[in-house]
Amino acid sequence: MSNYDQQLDKMKNNDGFIAALDQSGGSTPKALGLYGVTQDGWSNDEEMFSLVHEMRARIMTSPSFTGERILAAILFENTMDRDVQDSPTAEYLWEEKNIVPILKVDKGLMEEENGVQLMQTIPDLDALLKKASAKGIFGTKMRSVIKQADADGIEAITAQQFEIGRQICDAGLIPIIEPEIDIYCPDKAAAETMLENAIMTELNQLAPDQLVMLKLTLPEENNLYRNAVNHPNVVRVAALSGGYSRDEANTRLSHNNGVIASFSRALSEGLKVQQSDAEFNAMLDASIESIFQASKT
Repeated sequence: MSNYDQQLDKMKNNDGFIAALDQSGGSTPKALGLYGVTQDGWSNDEEMFSLVHEMRARIMTSPSFTGERILAAILFENTMDRDVQDSPTAEYLWEEKNIVPILKVDKGLMEEENGVQLMQTIPDLDALLKKASAKGIFGTKMRSVIKQADADGIEAITAQQFEIGRQICDAGLIPIIEPEIDIYCPDKAAAETMLENAIMTELNQLAPDQLVMLKLTLPEENNLYRNAVNHPNVVRVAALSGGYSRDEANTRLSHNNGVIASFSRALSEGLKVQQSDAEFNAMLDASIESIFQASKT
């Protein structure tokens, strides 16, 4: 089997979850702050990204961070372009850890309109996808955000996600479609029903060979996304933690059968730069195990 076929089989069939290690320029200072590195610890973006890469590399090289419980890891482009233990990051993840590498490709959000924030234009996406394929990347991830239960906005955000998703499929990669619903959306349940309808409409228009993954906010109605979980074009449905604590995210996740975690902040919660390797690895192991168990339902 090719690497792609092995990775697709793992993503479809294995127990586990997706580790989101893809904070980009805007969210990196907050991620470093939670890790215990304050903003006086760097003087420019290059130093900041080097520090966050050290944090991510510490996570990736931990004995607890393996393909036994983790299906895939989402990387920021800057992380993909760096090395871990003298190997390109994507190669290290697959060859050393049996973890599928995925690349965040969006370039941030537009201003809110019709209750949603669409993705900004992604310049040179085809070139980025070609580069990602050459580096052994399996799939991509792109995020946009729903703030209000606005039918026009939700239709627009879903259409944009799937339009770019088809472009990614054409490049031989599998996109993670991520129209996040803000957990503070005033009518979150109504927005989720609108989104579920829009997603199913788009999924039913895909060609048989156009495979996607979905990354969605944990819903108010348990198993709301059951039809997407069972759809032939969907490799996997994942949930983002979205600001919920790890415990609450795990509890909500455990009530959604067939949905796995794709957590970022909830995965790294409690990890600190000052911890000894033993303390760091024990904390990460406990976090991974709790998320893994919640993803098995």
